[in-house]
Amino acid sequence: MDIKILDTEEDIIPCFPVMKALRPHLTKDRFIENFRVQQPQSYKIAVAIDSSGTICALAGYRFCNFMAWGKVIYLDDLVTDPSTLKKGYGGALLDWLEEEGHRNNCDALHLDSGYQRLDAHRLYLKKGWTLSSHHFSKEL
Repeated sequence: MDIKILDTEEDIIPCFPVMKALRPHLTKDRFIENFRVQQPQSYKIAVAIDSSGTICALAGYRFCNFMAWGKVIYLDDLVTDPSTLKKGYGGALLDWLEEEGHRNNCDALHLDSGYQRLDAHRLYLKKGWTLSSHHFSKEL
C-alpha cells in the first residue's frame, strides 16, 4: 500500500467514486468545485493505493488553528471504498495523518463523525482517539 497526496483537480477525479460512498449528495462537478474552493484553505486529499494502483481509501484534511486546541489537522473526510472495507486502508490513513501532524508541528487531530458510523467510531477508538464533544449545527 502506498499513501500519497493528490494536489491537482486532474489527480482527484479518480477519487470521486470513493468520496461518493461518504458524500452521496455530491456530483463529480460539485466535488471538483469544492476541492477548488477548499484547496486555498489548506485542504488536501491523501489516498491509500493498493499494489494495482487502485484508490482504496481517501482522507480529505486541512490544517487549522483554534483557540481551544491550537494547531490541528482537521479531518473533513475519511472513506474507504466499500469493496475494500476491513483491509486496513482507513487505519493506515489515520496512522499517516498522525505522522503528518507531527511533521507539521500540530497539537492534535480532530474530526466530526455521524453518530450512526459505529464501525468508524470503533476504528477511531482503537487508534487512540477520544470522544471529546458533541457537534451541533443549524441549517440556514
